[in-house]
This record gives sequence, C-alpha cells and structure tokens, in this order.
Amino acid sequence: MAGGLPHPLLIMSELNHALGTHIPNHVWYTWFGMSVLFVLGFIVSRKLSLVPGGVQNLAEIIIGGLEDFVVTNIGERGREVFPFMCTLFVYILILNLMGLVPGFDAPTANVNTNAAMAVCTFLYYNYVGIKLHGAGYIKHFMGPIPALAPLMFIIEVVSHISRPLSLTLRLFGNIRGEEIVLVLLFLLAPVVSTLPMYFLFMLAKVIQAFIFFMLTMIYLKGSLEEAH
Repeated sequence: MAGGLPHPLLIMSELNHALGTHIPNHVWYTWFGMSVLFVLGFIVSRKLSLVPGGVQNLAEIIIGGLEDFVVTNIGERGREVFPFMCTLFVYILILNLMGLVPGFDAPTANVNTNAAMAVCTFLYYNYVGIKLHGAGYIKHFMGPIPALAPLMFIIEVVSHISRPLSLTLRLFGNIRGEEIVLVLLFLLAPVVSTLPMYFLFMLAKVIQAFIFFMLTMIYLKGSLEEAH
C-alpha cells in the first residue's frame, strides 16, 4: 500500500503469501537491496585493474567524487569517516531506486528503515566526537560564552536528539510522497505519459540519498572540529 492506495502488485507480498510467512514487506525489500549491493560489490572487486573499465570505472567515478567532496568540506580527517558515509549513500540510493521497479516498493518509504539509519548516524558521529576529544567533547554542547553554558547545554542536547527524527521524517516524507504520486499516475494516466515523471522521480531519489549523505557529513564535521 502507498499512503492508503492499493499498489498494483507487490512481489514480496505474494512471496509472503506463498511461503506462509509474515515478514514485513520493507524488511524483504531491504534484504533484497542488500543482496544487490553484495552482488555489485563482488562484480566491481572481482577484476580490479589499474586501467578501470565498465563497472569499476563507474564505481571509481562515484566513490572518488564523493570522497573529494567530503575532503573539500571536512578536510583530510574526512577520509577516516568517508567509508561510513559512502556506504550510507549507496545503500539509501539502492533502496530509493527500488521504488521505481514495477512490483517493488522502496524500503525507505517505511519510517522504520529510515529510523534505523538515522540512529546509526546519531550514534556514529557522537562516537567519533567522543573518541577524538574524550571528555572535552562536552564543550560542543556548551556554546562559546561560559555564562550561557547551562542554557546552551539544554538547547544543544535537544538539537542533537532531534537530528535522528529530522533525518527519518525528511527521507520518509519525500520517498513516500513520490511513491503515492507514482501509483496515482499509473492508475489514472496512460503508461507512456508517466515516463517523464518516472525519470524526474529517479533524479529526486538520487537527490534524497545525497541530502541524507550531506547532512551526515555536516554532523560528522561538527563532531570532528574543536569546540570554541
């Protein structure tokens, strides 16, 4: 279902029915997305070459571009946290794009999937901050003026706690909204006329994955910087 609308066909619902299981659809689709990533990783790493071609070339362009973007914004320390961010981006991108495959549903259109990733991001950037600064990490919550530290501490704690909620709902709202519009278009309009919107949504899903990646980078940059 997409926002109360009947989905034309959900393959995993049929699989659940056939197997007699009650595994939520978004979990099935998440497992499928992870399988796709494992297969892609195997294909890319199977025949690594100094002169890349095909899939290896595409992977190096995407990963190299993202790494340069992170190092430009965070500095050399960005290379230490880049594997986490890159994994997150590719994972979200694959899950988002699954919603464009007929019979599939985007796992990121389910709030539980997004909440898991948002909590991981929250725990990771705080872990990085504590590991780097030790007890001094608490200065990130105190603000620049000592007299206002008690007030700033409360504001900063609330701000940090709201970040996972913001990450979760932003991705969920955008992907779920696109899924509803796409189902409506397929139900009400001829298939050919929906193709421009189909490619527009493909771009939107890439952008949503990049926004999650960029916000994660901003949070990590804050935890890596020295408090003032």
